[in-house]
Amino acid sequence: MHWRLFATLAETAGEDRVSVDDAETVGEALDALLSAHPALESEVLDDDGSMVDHIRLLHDGDDPFAAGDGLDTPVSPGDELALFPPVSGG
Repeated sequence: MHWRLFATLAETAGEDRVSVDDAETVGEALDALLSAHPALESEVLDDDGSMVDHIRLLHDGDDPFAAGDGLDTPVSPGDELALFPPVSGG
C-alpha cells in the first residue's frame, strides 16, 4: 500500500508518495508513515497522539472515520491512503 501526501505534508516529507509494508490497519500504516518521516508527526498528531482535526485522511477515496472504524479500518497491499492539510484559496 502507499500514502499520497499533499501540499505542505509532501513538502515536509520530501516526497508525495510513501510505500508502507506490513500494516494491517490504517493506524498501523499511519505509524509506519510517521516512523519513516518523523517531521510529519507534529503536523498530523496533537499533543495526545490523536489526529488533528484539520488533517483529512482518506482510504481508497473514503473517509475511514465516517465509516466508523477510523484508524482500525483494515488495509490491503494495493490500497491507497492519503493525507490532506487544510486547503484554501480561490
